[in-house]
Amino acid sequence: MTAKIESLDESKVTAPQAGRWAFLALLAGNVSLSIGAMLVRLADTGPTASAFWRMTLALPFLLFFAWRESGGMLPPRPAITVAAAAGVFFALDLAAWHIGILQTKVANATLFGNCASLLLVVWTIFLTRSLPRGWQAAAILLAFAGSALLMGQSYELSPAYLVGDLLSLLAGVLYTAYVILMQRVRGTLAPWTALGISSATCVPILLGTALALGETILPQNWTPLILLALTSQIIGQGLMTWSLPRFSPLVIGLTLLVQPAVAALTGWLMFGETLGPIDLFGGMLVGAALVLIRLPSRAGRPI
Repeated sequence: MTAKIESLDESKVTAPQAGRWAFLALLAGNVSLSIGAMLVRLADTGPTASAFWRMTLALPFLLFFAWRESGGMLPPRPAITVAAAAGVFFALDLAAWHIGILQTKVANATLFGNCASLLLVVWTIFLTRSLPRGWQAAAILLAFAGSALLMGQSYELSPAYLVGDLLSLLAGVLYTAYVILMQRVRGTLAPWTALGISSATCVPILLGTALALGETILPQNWTPLILLALTSQIIGQGLMTWSLPRFSPLVIGLTLLVQPAVAALTGWLMFGETLGPIDLFGGMLVGAALVLIRLPSRAGRPI
């Protein structure tokens, strides 16, 4: 389900070059997104308010890039509608996940928030009406096994974390809808334009939610919020949005599992959390899955 790419700048890139750069962009985007949970915890605003500032601080840059990209021309109305709908799902995803991060362990939030990986694999099977085979099937098994090992030692099922776990799970479902809609609209809109429209849609929803919940809106320390806007929205979502039309939902879903691996590495570097042999082996499995998913595979078996 690779959408047609109509951006003039992107059309200058040859197919092999686009494939290599797009996969690197997809991975780099996920690495940038993976530090978001840590920055949300460091912010001194409410959780939804931190999502609001993530969007608000990034939006002027995104709109400027979109204006440069489109030459000041307005995009088609149907495409604006789809991108705005994606923004609604993204705003709800961020609200649910940011609140969930503060009500459960980071490992739990990462695990449940990345249920989008599994849902995008299921969506691929639904679209193609075929089961993955060959290298694709092996990559799926390795990726989920590796993620389970990475999260298995730090994940903790507890009634105290139930609300946070459920919110993180809801966030993963909402993020799946966002990715599907953004992948669809990227067949018509260039990346910064699509991201600018969806991000602008998020701002009033997140501000209204934060005010309704009585959260602290204005921060004392702007550093975590500026870093959140830069790493998660401009770099992370920017790279993800650019690469979306070049891959199937299955490949996109599996690359989301880079985030638990980077989260474990960040915990080791920043907080002195021990990485044992099981963690390292899990990370190696995820890495192997990302190599395998780029290999050609035979068509799947019809369902």
